Amino acid sequence: MLKPCPSTPNCVSTQATDETHRIEPFRYQGSSAEAMARLAAVIEAMPRTKLVERGPHILRAEFRTFVFRFVDDAVFVLDEESRTIHFRSASRLGRSDLGVNRRRLESIRGKFTASPR
Repeated sequence: MLKPCPSTPNCVSTQATDETHRIEPFRYQGSSAEAMARLAAVIEAMPRTKLVERGPHILRAEFRTFVFRFVDDAVFVLDEESRTIHFRSASRLGRSDLGVNRRRLESIRGKFTASPR
């Protein structure tokens, strides 16, 4: 489903098999449409963020870093069968992101989980 992460440490993915890049997917309750709407709302509320694609089972977003305004690309794919949202987030440039992608996605997880269902 998702493009593999490169060997550099500036990427996280729910489908990665190594600990450096692996991150747990989001679990959801309710309908898939509600889950995607909730996720879109969480992402749109974040500063320096742009939703570039929005479909019933996919979201693509661009996040700009605070200081240098580097762009990180993220894709979120909903799996109705397992009631999960898989994702990949990676920096466009550079080798290390100093953990920014992982922290951002864990922040999104917290807001997604805490938002009303």
